[in-house]
Amino acid sequence: MRDSSNSFIGLDIGTSKIRCVVGMNDSRDASKLSIIGYGISNNVGMRKGTVVHVGEVSEAITQAVSEAERLCGFPIHSATININGSHVTGMNSQGVIAISSANRVITEEDRARVEEAASIIQLPPNREIVQIFPKNYHLDGQENIKDPVGMNGVRLEVDTHIVSASTPNLRNLDAALEKAQVSPNHHTVSGLAAAEAVLNRQQKESGTVVIDIGAGTTNMAVIEDGEVQYVSIIPIGGVNVTNDLAIGLKTDLDVAEKVKTEYASLKKGIIKKEGIKFKIKDQNYTFKASEVDMITEARIEELFDFVDDELKKIARSRKLPGGVVIVGGTANIPGIAEFAKEKLQLAARIGKLQNISGLTDNVDNPSFATAIGLMHLDMLMPNMEMNNSNNYKSRTFDFARTIINRFK
Repeated sequence: MRDSSNSFIGLDIGTSKIRCVVGMNDSRDASKLSIIGYGISNNVGMRKGTVVHVGEVSEAITQAVSEAERLCGFPIHSATININGSHVTGMNSQGVIAISSANRVITEEDRARVEEAASIIQLPPNREIVQIFPKNYHLDGQENIKDPVGMNGVRLEVDTHIVSASTPNLRNLDAALEKAQVSPNHHTVSGLAAAEAVLNRQQKESGTVVIDIGAGTTNMAVIEDGEVQYVSIIPIGGVNVTNDLAIGLKTDLDVAEKVKTEYASLKKGIIKKEGIKFKIKDQNYTFKASEVDMITEARIEELFDFVDDELKKIARSRKLPGGVVIVGGTANIPGIAEFAKEKLQLAARIGKLQNISGLTDNVDNPSFATAIGLMHLDMLMPNMEMNNSNNYKSRTFDFARTIINRFK
């Protein structure tokens, strides 16, 4: 049996699919992770990123993990997990402290204190903080300091972006994981995991929005100056396209899903004279290609309108030099990058996975970006089970800072 001590696992719990990816350090290239196992299963126990049936989600997790275990050759007991759903929100917060030491030199303890001060915010009793990302520090009026440790000053301030989530939804996800006998090492939002998987250093510095279009939700994360500037989740995804096609074409959902995945396109300037014809279970289906494209385009255009509205909230609409990087299963619709470029007025591309080797044939796809990113993050801070309540907030800061350092 293969040794599991140097392995790293990412578990992407999506609305329609669950993906598990196992990696280890590449012996020939230290900068890469080698994929040694992966698994994928259908998930029918979630709606728009939230658990609605614990048992069905647990069964899907078990199936995906078991498939990955057969390939990698050892049992999987823990993983880094994504959180999803419109209940996940981001907000900005500021913290300020006075430096009380005699020499006025900022220490790591001072940095931790000011971040702790920023986390003291009024939240409803049914919400909790998931991650806190320091963006900029201010020291005695000097702004845009990335790390104040070692500097001299009296008044230290910090601007942070805080990600919070619904406590009941998090507990339901934990219940599904516990039933599947998988412990969460860390939690993070899908957009940040995807950014870890597909962005290079230049994109993280210049300013880029990662758009992870899943089945039930679209995760977006804005990374600029190596910092997490904004996180948002839009309750629209590929399922909405399928539903629209089912209604517009007056057909069954399984037929509409096949039309979406195999025939829908957003490419401009192509005149399609031939209709779409295929057979399912001895029944023939024929649809107009132009009608399929029109329905698909209307829903994706609405999605990008919501994305632009989110960018306007942080004054980044049409102002990100790194442009748009699209991942997720819906990213496989032909022409979606060009469509995003036109609608968002930014450079756009499909995300390409960075720094992986090994069993890449079946995971080198935008739909695996979140799972690959979670695997990378699992490597950074292993053996820190987030379901242990001791020093939870401290570990939340540590994991968030590790992500930021990785971005930098």
